[in-house]
Amino acid sequence: MELGLYTFADVDPNPAGGKGAEAARRVRDLVEEVELADQVGLDVFGLGEHHRPDYAASAPAMILAAAAVKTKNIRLTSAVTVLSSDDPVRVFQQFSTLDLLSNGRAEIMAGRGSFIESFPLFGYNLEDYDQLFEEKLDLLLAIRDGEHVNWSGAMRPPLNGQGVYPRPLQEPLPVWIAVGGTPQSVARAGAFGLPVAIAIIGGEPRRFAPLLDLYREAARRADQDATRLKTSINVHGFIADTTQAAADQFYGPQSEVMNRIGRERGWGPTSRAQFDLSRGPNGALFLGDPETVAEKIVAHHRIFKNDRFLLQMAIGLMPHAQVMRGIELYGTKVAPLVRKALTEG
Repeated sequence: MELGLYTFADVDPNPAGGKGAEAARRVRDLVEEVELADQVGLDVFGLGEHHRPDYAASAPAMILAAAAVKTKNIRLTSAVTVLSSDDPVRVFQQFSTLDLLSNGRAEIMAGRGSFIESFPLFGYNLEDYDQLFEEKLDLLLAIRDGEHVNWSGAMRPPLNGQGVYPRPLQEPLPVWIAVGGTPQSVARAGAFGLPVAIAIIGGEPRRFAPLLDLYREAARRADQDATRLKTSINVHGFIADTTQAAADQFYGPQSEVMNRIGRERGWGPTSRAQFDLSRGPNGALFLGDPETVAEKIVAHHRIFKNDRFLLQMAIGLMPHAQVMRGIELYGTKVAPLVRKALTEG
């Protein structure tokens, strides 16, 4: 199982020193985090696309390209690319370029996005939410599969044999589908034979296991090659030297983010009691000292049989030093424990 991290490059939406200075600080810190994750032997780093004042990564490929030249082995992926409001030609070109810079370590994780700001920003109608994604995914895969593309759809001008360049080093360039728990999205990924990543940020993770059964069944019915099927679970959590320190450090920044989003979407406020329950063995937070987190990762691998596990530690305004320590522990303590348990199991 691949072990990795993802983040949205959170920033203070109202910084005292100005938005540009705050974003510059976060981007510098972020590249250091990717570099350390590579040095300690983690497998994947993902960066999400958002178009809001509380996130700095509206162009993940740019930041990942900066990280590509400072790293050697770690795979670099979007988490996610909001494909519905982007142009598949440009997405492919950007990540193909990232693939060349990284010597074949780029991936695209495509999704419909959990926020809607990009739709009016780029002139798209939210009523076309589903159709936009379906058509643009179809085009992205056509570009991936052939240098010269003949394609037509309702939401974008056609391509009539034009070439799309540069071509990536990897053949094919990996494309994952990111889902938030919608059965139709999971089944579509299976029918296409594409790897799928499920975001689990609340409730009991085991309740999501039937979705991966649905994914594999959809792939089987579509006669997809089972060897191409891969699954990932993407979760929130944090690692520190002690479980108490991990909880105390992570609660404030994580709850502030969840409550801010909750006010926008009508969720009730979270509490420390709910947080502490969620970090228990059956909850959605993977948080604690290295042994605790490793045990929880292994226990859920038994449930999901997932090929990849991505942890979002740098959420909200987590201090950079604490994130760096968490990454160090993840790579040097958690990862060896998990790999040993899976090898022996």
